[in-house]
Amino acid sequence: MDHFWTFAGSYWWLVFPLLGVAGGAMRRWDVLAQRRHARRLEVMKAKAELKTVTASTRVSGTGEPQAITKPSPLPDQLQSLFEAHDAVTARWLEYELDVARMIAFPTMSDGRQPMTAAFLRAKKVADRLRPTSADARVSTDQVSEYRTAVTDYEVAFDLAERDARRVRDSQFTDTERKRLATAQQLLSVALDQSATPAERQLAYRRVREEVDGLLALSDEAVEILENKVALQIESSHDGRGPAAVEPRP
Repeated sequence: MDHFWTFAGSYWWLVFPLLGVAGGAMRRWDVLAQRRHARRLEVMKAKAELKTVTASTRVSGTGEPQAITKPSPLPDQLQSLFEAHDAVTARWLEYELDVARMIAFPTMSDGRQPMTAAFLRAKKVADRLRPTSADARVSTDQVSEYRTAVTDYEVAFDLAERDARRVRDSQFTDTERKRLATAQQLLSVALDQSATPAERQLAYRRVREEVDGLLALSDEAVEILENKVALQIESSHDGRGPAAVEPRP
C-alpha cells in the first residue's frame, strides 16, 4: 500500500491527461447520441413525405397569409419536380435504412463530412421551398426557385454519394476499419439462410457491438435489420425443421 501512495505522490500529474481522455470519450458519445437523434427525426420526416407524395391537398383559410393569388400555370412541371425531389430522397433513405450500406459507405450518414453536410443543407432548402401540391397557388418565380433547389439537391446528393464511394472508411483508424470489416462479415452471416438461427442471432448481436460508437444507426435502420434477421430465422424454421441451439464451430 505504501508503494501505491508513493507512486501516486510522484505521478499525481497523470490524472490530468487521463481526465482529458475520459472527457473526450464522453463528448464523443454525446455527439453520436445527438447525431442519432437528429438523423432519426430527419428519416422519420422523409419517410412521412414519401408516403404522402400522391396526396393532393390545398391550404385554405388557415396558416400564414399567402402572398400569391394566381394558380400555378405549370402543374405538370411541378409534378415532375416533385418526382425528382422524391427520387433523391428515396435514394438517400436507401443509405439511412440499410445497415449494410451504412457500413460500406459511412460518410453518407456523417453530417461532419463536407459533401454530406452540403447535401443535407440542399435537402432542407428543397423541402422548405416545396409547394403543398401540384395545384398549389404559387407564382412562376416560386416554381423557378423550387426548380433550382431540386437541381441543387440532386447535384449535392450525387457529389456526396460519389465522395462516399471514393473515401469509404478511410476517415477511420486502422482499428475502426477492422471493426467495420468484421461487422460486414458478420452481417452477411446474420442474413445467410444457410447459417443456423443461433449463428444468425449471434452474428446480429456482434454487428451491433462492432458498429457501436462508430456509426449512428437510426432506430428505423435497426428495426429493418432485425426484421430481416427474424424473417431469415423464420424461413429456416419452415424449411429445415427445429433450429439449432448452438452455433457451429
